Amino acid sequence: MKFMKSLLISVMVLAFWAPGMAQELDRNRSVVFLGLTFIDTSTEGAFDGLRADQTARLELVENAISARFMEEGFVLLGLGPIADELDNTVNPANCYGCELRMARKLGASYVVVGVVQKVSNLIISMNLVMRDVETGVVIHARAVDVRSNTDKSWLRGMNYILKHTFFKM
Repeated sequence: MKFMKSLLISVMVLAFWAPGMAQELDRNRSVVFLGLTFIDTSTEGAFDGLRADQTARLELVENAISARFMEEGFVLLGLGPIADELDNTVNPANCYGCELRMARKLGASYVVVGVVQKVSNLIISMNLVMRDVETGVVIHARAVDVRSNTDKSWLRGMNYILKHTFFKM
């Protein structure tokens, strides 16, 4: 009985994710990247709060993501018309569809959001999700964990996501 329940849950998850995950990207369409949300759940973060190097590192990775989408031929839309709404959103990757609503206001075809979570100074979890704005279907999604808290490791992790999930050759 327990095996059948696990099997049913697995099939339901695959049925939900598989259609979107198999879609090919139309690179002639527009994308809005709402940035990355940084979540520090490490003990260090609880005591020290925000660190300037991690704030700069987040911006470095966001710039790399934007640059990669432009290199791949996407039209990257500006955030000006939704800036106030975005500033008042704690986490666009977890806001009950607000990312889709903001993307629709901009007329985007796709919306991209992500999270970088600092578990410890050694473990950084990163994820990036792309949705079709019209349907809300997840087109691509990937999470990776990287070891070390450096510019190089953060870029390596995000480049892995982009190379192996979003822009497979």
